Amino acid sequence: MNMSFYSAAVGAYQQNLRMGVQANNIANVNTQGFRAEKAAFGELMNRNVTGINNEQLPKGTGTRMIQATVDFSTNGYMDTGRRFDYAISGEGFFALYDIAKEEISYTRDGSFMMAQFWIAPGEGAEPGEDGEPQLTSEWRLSDNEGRCVLDPEGNFIVIDPENKDAPLEIGVFDFAIHEGMQHADSSRFLATERNGELYLGTGQVKHGLLEMSNVDLTQEFIKVIESQRAFGYALKMMQTSDEIETTINGLRG
Repeated sequence: MNMSFYSAAVGAYQQNLRMGVQANNIANVNTQGFRAEKAAFGELMNRNVTGINNEQLPKGTGTRMIQATVDFSTNGYMDTGRRFDYAISGEGFFALYDIAKEEISYTRDGSFMMAQFWIAPGEGAEPGEDGEPQLTSEWRLSDNEGRCVLDPEGNFIVIDPENKDAPLEIGVFDFAIHEGMQHADSSRFLATERNGELYLGTGQVKHGLLEMSNVDLTQEFIKVIESQRAFGYALKMMQTSDEIETTINGLRG
């Protein structure tokens, strides 16, 4: 009896995790470059039990959510006409470098901006009027959170403030295997060893466009209904198991 109770409890918890994945997808239905996730389940420990006529019957302990796999399909583009908006037609990602964390992440969201970065003086820098080396600055292509966009050679993309309309060479990078990339936030990914070596992608950069989210709202609502019903069934199973065990315990005299 305890087995049915705990199997139901595991099922309810796992369906709650699944609903969390779907809620995140729905919340990002309008996030540029967002890639929807899909909950993948696997069975927990199971064994065979002997039934009628010595027939071997499977007996499991439920399932659990193994991972949330990412759907990397494209769902179209929207024309913004803005100077620093870019989209990738084909395979690949933009590369973003976080100076504070010294971390490179990858995204399909090309809603960039021109940002000013202050640069610490190097060794042998000329001192200022106060005798201290002076900070210098430069304008770089950046995302909206202070990360620098990289060019095809992995360098920062510097923008001339006097010539903002000059064409920029945006790097497109890719991996042989996309499966296993970690979601860093809504539209950024971190590479893992599973993805293989980084190389220049084949995708073409389109100026003045942004890639839309690939979330299918209809499918997400269907999955939410499935999860809600499975969650309710699991709770009902827990309640029934508890009632049966309570009745059995009450018969002991």
